[in-house]
Amino acid sequence: MPKRLRLTRRFPVAMTEDGYRRLKKFATEAGLDEGEALSFLFENFNSVMNEENLTTRLRLFNAELDDRKK
Repeated sequence: MPKRLRLTRRFPVAMTEDGYRRLKKFATEAGLDEGEALSFLFENFNSVMNEENLTTRLRLFNAELDDRKK
């Protein structure tokens, strides 16, 4: 029997405009709302992420973070 999807946690999230647009696009394409899309991504994080690409992208994001906050 499939596990019931219960969205039990709510938290304020600050996202970049680009990140939010991409989340909305992914959610729409998948037929989900934004919360369901985030739940899917994090519940399945290891199987949907390429570890090598993630490490590289995270390094680049962190390097640009201070400049992006200004």
